[in-house]
Amino acid sequence: MMRTRISNCTAQVALAVLVSLGAQTVAHAQGRRGPGGPPPSAEATAPVDFTGYWESVVQDEDWVYRMVTPRPGDYAGVPLTAAGMQIMAAWDPARDTAAGEQCKSYGAPAIMRVPEHLHVTWQDEQTLKIETDAGQQTRLLHFARSDADQGPRSWQGYSVAQWQLQRVGGGFFGGGKPAWGALKVTTTDLKAGYLRKNGVPYSENARVLEYFDLIQGPADPQDSQELQDPQHPQESDGGSLMVVTSVVTDPVYLSTPFVTDDNFLKLTSDAGWTPSACSAMW
Repeated sequence: MMRTRISNCTAQVALAVLVSLGAQTVAHAQGRRGPGGPPPSAEATAPVDFTGYWESVVQDEDWVYRMVTPRPGDYAGVPLTAAGMQIMAAWDPARDTAAGEQCKSYGAPAIMRVPEHLHVTWQDEQTLKIETDAGQQTRLLHFARSDADQGPRSWQGYSVAQWQLQRVGGGFFGGGKPAWGALKVTTTDLKAGYLRKNGVPYSENARVLEYFDLIQGPADPQDSQELQDPQHPQESDGGSLMVVTSVVTDPVYLSTPFVTDDNFLKLTSDAGWTPSACSAMW
């Protein structure tokens, strides 16, 4: 995966994410019925385009938690309960592999932290699909919820998506000039798994709230150079970022929400796409 330094662009991204989480937002017009017709689809009303290929941007401070298997017992930054610590202490990657559960660290609460490439497409006009080359996982983000889509608990659970549109002026309930759009995703119905490779757990009662924001290229040309993949500079579009803010809550193994921010660099091709099976360790 791409290891890079982000300077001014990081500040821009952080500001954008804070605005996304704290600003007043209104649901996008996907549910508004046009005259004499059905409501427009999620694809037709998308305020931003997340489709394409993306590559994880792993910063130096995250290296020991994302690029290698963390040391046993290292749960720094994760608000584990006493019950969570007991589960972590019993972590045995060989046992997970033998049980066919080597994908426990590739579930929805952790998958966006895995160093990887993403391929984002529309499965249909109401369902956004995210595929990962690491672990070969598929996430389906449903804009039109249907009980028929829900099955047994799984690593990726069931995700409900909603477009959000920030407007400048016009008050909270509408009006004003559209400024930018974001995607809100809520995931439940999960199988129990790991937040990190070294057995830091989440339970089947975990819930994931995510905000996807698109930062359209850096304002500073120097940031564009820093965001280029040094091994394949021609594959990057020069700095467009997808920022995913994830909030994991779990009444069993987390005492407070576990919040992470992850960046993905937009690519111009699938040249870096390398599907690989789940692994209990790196």
